[in-house]
Amino acid sequence: MAKGTKWYVVWQGREPGVYDSWDECQAQIQGISGAKYKAFPTQTAALRAYEDGYEQYRRQQGTLPSEDKPILRSLSVDAACSGNPGVMEYRGVLVETKREVFRVGPFPKGTNNIGEFLALVHGISLLKKHNITMPIYSDSVTGIAWVRNKRCKTLLPREAETEALLDLVARAEAWLRDNPHEADIRKWNTEAWGEIPADFGRK
Repeated sequence: MAKGTKWYVVWQGREPGVYDSWDECQAQIQGISGAKYKAFPTQTAALRAYEDGYEQYRRQQGTLPSEDKPILRSLSVDAACSGNPGVMEYRGVLVETKREVFRVGPFPKGTNNIGEFLALVHGISLLKKHNITMPIYSDSVTGIAWVRNKRCKTLLPREAETEALLDLVARAEAWLRDNPHEADIRKWNTEAWGEIPADFGRK
């Protein structure tokens, strides 16, 4: 098969991501128990499926039932940023009780995407530390994709105002690499359910 004829999504494997050859895809899934992957005819379709996540993709295909309402016993995470870049903070809130379980920041200079990424990693590590199993909701496609890829693809420059935040990003990336997890990360359906409970209410 000529390179680029199909695009391959690896949701669960050695290095999740989107690949343009079967050989690259196969290298990520061979010998991996429970690997999740699929071929797509275009790069656009593959990227959309990867960012949506495996569960959401299956629901769209009709192989899993759609969620008509969020799971109440769950954690939601969100970030707020005044400007881009600007003052940024993030937090986690239990969906059922609306209780805030963590809040970090504000950082003097960050981006919303960095906050969404860090909020997810913080939530995953918190649940893992306390051996709690529940879904984690985020309304950020980018944040979810960065966590799945174990890499925060920010272009925020390192300077005095961003040094502490970028050090935290590096620690979060290292934690994802060093701590295998099976977190149930789900996209919050804002259109159907309204704002995510962790929203800061500053729109």
